[in-house]
Amino acid sequence: MVLTHAHLDHCGYLPALARQGFAGQVFATSYTAELAEIVLRDSARLLAEEAEHANSYGWSKHHPALPLYTEDDVDRAVRLITPVDPGQVTLIAPNTALTLHHAGHILGSAWARLELTDGRRSCTLASSGDLGRPAHRLLRPPDPFTGADVLLVESTYGNREHSDEQALRAFADTITRTLQRGGSVIIPAFAVDRTEVILRTLRELRQAGQIPQSPVLIDSPMALAALGVYQKAIAARSSELRPEIIADGTEALDPGWMQELRTAAESMTANQPARPSLIVSASGMATGGRVLHHLRHLLPDRRNTVLIVGFAAEGTRARALAEGARTIKIHGEYVPVRAEIVQADAFSAHADADDVLSWLAGAPEPAAAYVVHGEASAAAALRDRLDHELGWTAAVPALGERVTIRARK
Repeated sequence: MVLTHAHLDHCGYLPALARQGFAGQVFATSYTAELAEIVLRDSARLLAEEAEHANSYGWSKHHPALPLYTEDDVDRAVRLITPVDPGQVTLIAPNTALTLHHAGHILGSAWARLELTDGRRSCTLASSGDLGRPAHRLLRPPDPFTGADVLLVESTYGNREHSDEQALRAFADTITRTLQRGGSVIIPAFAVDRTEVILRTLRELRQAGQIPQSPVLIDSPMALAALGVYQKAIAARSSELRPEIIADGTEALDPGWMQELRTAAESMTANQPARPSLIVSASGMATGGRVLHHLRHLLPDRRNTVLIVGFAAEGTRARALAEGARTIKIHGEYVPVRAEIVQADAFSAHADADDVLSWLAGAPEPAAAYVVHGEASAAAALRDRLDHELGWTAAVPALGERVTIRARK
């Protein structure tokens, strides 16, 4: 199994595989391996806490509510991971060679190239994983796509283009407006990479005098652990990072007035901040984690703002808020939405449609390109652009569909 950061958002399946006795290896970059363990351990802890909360207050349909996986499952899962250096050709099975390339999505992310051969014929398969943006604030652009017989390409933003300047202005204006009326800003943020990008942006805006000074509360043990990995990468002058980040050193991700809320007691103080504050808390789509407690307490107050800064999938609370929901359900109770809701999508780490086309344009045409990892409309739009603009054979595969991959002679 190859683990790119496309899977970090969903890597809970690793403990499930470990529990079922999966004996294979999982190949990943060293930063992916390190961050995956952080994500899994924090997730296991949150699952246990939520199960306990559900059993205490009776809001789950399960009796009793049980965590999906435990710390013991995580212990077994992380033992399966084998770190692989980017650019290194690794034989992962007989006649199967893997090469990982920098993808620029989050630290350690990679796009993967597999070469399959039987001695007489060979076939190459590439997967974009989560492809990063050339404009990522911390990471250098993805390594160029060099071609493959078969391609799997993501389509999260397959029907959209990022508007960074407008979104960044909305981000700064929203913070200023909310603080001036005495409210706090809740920013649901992915714990890995999104929090670091937000901290970098706050630092730049404050240095430019574009937002007022106020406490920045980082309320996510997982985000703080991931921040430590990013800081370690900066200290090591990782080749994945932009030169200006390395040049700033330990100050690169420090916006000033930052408070790290690690314990449950410290987290509770963010439900009623002593002064108007910026609260950065996971999860990014408000599907779980500490941010739910802050939303429950702060959404009913019109002075506050929820600032949604990235992609919000269908069915998530962040999507419901962005689409104008007047109530949302948290821990079994409906909470009124009176706070201001702003979506400023300046921080998505995913390549947009133009970025994906640019990444692919210089490579030879594959025999087939399969458009994956996107909502139906986004995947269909990107498939059409691959067809019309590059002249490639492209398809959006159906769930469970099987296709034949023919090797070259």
